[in-house]
Amino acid sequence: MQLTDKTVGQWLEYWAEKTPEKEYMVYSDRDLRFTWKQFNERVDNMAKGMIAIGIKPGTHIGIWATNVPDWLTFLYAGAKIGAVVVTVNTNYKQHELEYLVENSDIQTLCITEGVFDGSYIDMVNAMLPELKTSQRGYLNSERFQKLKNIVFIGQEKYRGMYNTPELLLLGSNVSDEELCEMKSRVNCHDVVNMQYTSGTTGFPKGVMLSHHNIVNNGYFTGEGMYFTENDKLCCCVPLFHCFGIVLATMACLTHGSTQVMVERFDPLVVLASVHKEKCTLLYGVPTMFIAELDHPMFNMFDVSSLRSGIMAGALCPIELMKRVTEKLHITHITSVYGLTESSPGMTHSVIEDSFEARCTTVGKEYPFTEVKVINPDTGEECKPGEQGEICCRGYLVMKGYYKDPQATAEVIDRDGWLHSGDLGIINENGYFRITGRIKDMIIRGGENIYPREIEEFLYHMEAIRDVQVAGIPSEKYGEEVGAFIILREGAGLTPEDVKEYCRGQIARHKIPKYILFVDSFPLTGSGKIQKFKLKDLGLQMLKKQGITGIPDPHL
Repeated sequence: MQLTDKTVGQWLEYWAEKTPEKEYMVYSDRDLRFTWKQFNERVDNMAKGMIAIGIKPGTHIGIWATNVPDWLTFLYAGAKIGAVVVTVNTNYKQHELEYLVENSDIQTLCITEGVFDGSYIDMVNAMLPELKTSQRGYLNSERFQKLKNIVFIGQEKYRGMYNTPELLLLGSNVSDEELCEMKSRVNCHDVVNMQYTSGTTGFPKGVMLSHHNIVNNGYFTGEGMYFTENDKLCCCVPLFHCFGIVLATMACLTHGSTQVMVERFDPLVVLASVHKEKCTLLYGVPTMFIAELDHPMFNMFDVSSLRSGIMAGALCPIELMKRVTEKLHITHITSVYGLTESSPGMTHSVIEDSFEARCTTVGKEYPFTEVKVINPDTGEECKPGEQGEICCRGYLVMKGYYKDPQATAEVIDRDGWLHSGDLGIINENGYFRITGRIKDMIIRGGENIYPREIEEFLYHMEAIRDVQVAGIPSEKYGEEVGAFIILREGAGLTPEDVKEYCRGQIARHKIPKYILFVDSFPLTGSGKIQKFKLKDLGLQMLKKQGITGIPDPHL
């Protein structure tokens, strides 16, 4: 194995030439199929359309959509001409959308109609009142001055927006020579993707990832699972996450494997896709695998073609790993540990690892990657069995946070080590295990949630004097969001008032499940709030309320 310098676009063209008639992308539920050659041609036509509306190397293109068929078309087209694709969480609401668009300097935002509890069309129009009176391509927003184009991914027409057919038509006026010239300027170390994450501190930041970062991380992920041109991966995880765009898409891209797509997670569609396409690989977070296994129609489907997969995004219970092995026939279920800033995988349990190692650890470091455990107070490397902070170094470390060198310097030290903020140990055999977090991040069903972002949002409620947000253990999601609120004197507020205030403004998974009213917060001797004690306080309060079924983290 060795590192590859091929760009995302070059890999696509490689397979379009080597296996032109082999299927690359399949939507089994609607029998939509693209061979490598067909898809590459569509990508080139889309790239020309992008050039026609002013997209150049370095231009930021936002994609706000579920896993629709043209999601990957826009990704690859942008990658071929040196643009930066900014992925937008499909759960985002008005407040989050506006923050991201402003912070990321998006020039073209590509959207669909939205999800069941939110219209992207309505939110974009609310953000851009000028849109309905603007000629397409000539948006002049007073607040979002970099934003010039809105593209609707689909056939429908909306005022002020291009749609996909129009973009492809405009691209017919761009020459092959102009496209080739732009492609020739793309370097593997250029930023190709920006994903927003809460990181280890503060508000969401744009993690800048290069072709070299994500292509190689996807390649080594596939190598650890013996990906081949004959494999078919059922991808039901969202493409806006590193899980979807790197561990799935880049692994398939670098191995010539078929990607069987699921537009929006539905256990029935997943099972039917595996059955119909005879998928060999399946990805998901624990809650997805549970939904598939527990579906009342599970026994109607033949899933015996499955051989491997990744369960990641949250702690993977041993009993669930056993069920996945026995009932889903995934005899070599693996896990990946990492973070967006590490592209994302830094450790991976692989097929050769024992079942016990795959269940109880997150494997060993990726090839061409250094991973170590350090004492967070002294910086010295820990001995096997000693708990410390997980750090990594190598090709996988991000280029940095967009427009935030200070935050970048806080997580990447002078020697190039990325500090994860996660606690873990390494055993005598070189396997890593994650034991906790230094940072305050809540991980709910694979979604990273930073408490400060929710706290700042809730501070806008007049009745709230102070608020702290912490994770409450959950059997289903690993953690749920808990808000601990001190009210202003004389103010009245109910948990439902708080939840109603959040609805439509922040993503569903960030809305606190538990609202707990307190008189004070646990403090250190120096007056700092002890976040870790809030979790215990929450458990005590919920127990008094008669709420059961919450796992005790101390047992």
